[in-house]
Amino acid sequence: MTEATISAVEPKLVLPLFGAKDQHLKRLREKFNVSITHRDGKVKISGDDSSAVARATEAVEQLAEIVRRRGNLTPDLFNETIARINGEAAPSKKTASIETLQVGKEIRPRTPGQASYVEAMRTKDVVFAVGPAGSGKTYLAVAMAVEALKNRTVRKIVLVRPAVEAGESLGFLPGDLQAKINPYLRPLLDAIHEMIGYDQVQLLVERDVIEVCPLAYMRGRTLNESFIILDEAQNTTISQMKMFLTRMGEASKIVVSGDPTQTDLPSQTQSGLMDALKRLEKIKGVAISKLSADDIVRHRLVTQIVKAYDTIGSKTHGTK
Repeated sequence: MTEATISAVEPKLVLPLFGAKDQHLKRLREKFNVSITHRDGKVKISGDDSSAVARATEAVEQLAEIVRRRGNLTPDLFNETIARINGEAAPSKKTASIETLQVGKEIRPRTPGQASYVEAMRTKDVVFAVGPAGSGKTYLAVAMAVEALKNRTVRKIVLVRPAVEAGESLGFLPGDLQAKINPYLRPLLDAIHEMIGYDQVQLLVERDVIEVCPLAYMRGRTLNESFIILDEAQNTTISQMKMFLTRMGEASKIVVSGDPTQTDLPSQTQSGLMDALKRLEKIKGVAISKLSADDIVRHRLVTQIVKAYDTIGSKTHGTK
């Protein structure tokens, strides 16, 4: 007999988690063929099959996190979570679609890799996304941030980029701070304008609901109830990455995206992104999504261009 205990199930989560008349609880027991009991804030799961107990435990933890963030548990989310953990089906289109603030506009992952990335952002608090240009790393992260804002699971969206690109420095750009950082944050702003609308974005920026800033300006802060996106993370140093990740406060979510092949750091400086992937890969609650050229959804030639550079780059590297 194998047993597992989850000790952090708040009383207010029990009803939406287990459902009216314990309908969710009954389905969990049937689906995984385990015994599940709840007493004094602890959920105990036991059964003869250790694998089934492990999967049931993961299911309860993920479902509890959904309820904690959303306040409820829809049948679609319940079914999708169980199917994913059991390896029965890929995320359904309905579940995987992302709502925006534009009336009638939904965003859907267009490849299996993108669907897995979206599911990781739904279920984990810290997500790393690595992959080539055009694979949807930034766009889907912004879409998820907008959906979280719409559903009121966060109060703020924070868009961050390191100000290190192609040897340039903010200090050499003309204008005030906003004028200096706009070129670096333009990809993030373009995405969010598409999902919210220019006028509403400006209003939300003025109200500090949406904030855009260089990575250096994150030092010393703690961000609660925020969806925080770090783009172009391959251009962070190890100390910068540590600083950024530790800005995370209560009820916040972090998404870090980057392309390890496009680093603009000095040749002797190790990328904070690559270092973090190695350090954090085994931490529970952290997910790493690896996208590839197969996930590129830009012009059809972009995929071929990326593959051509990867092939030539690997051959050149191999002759050194």
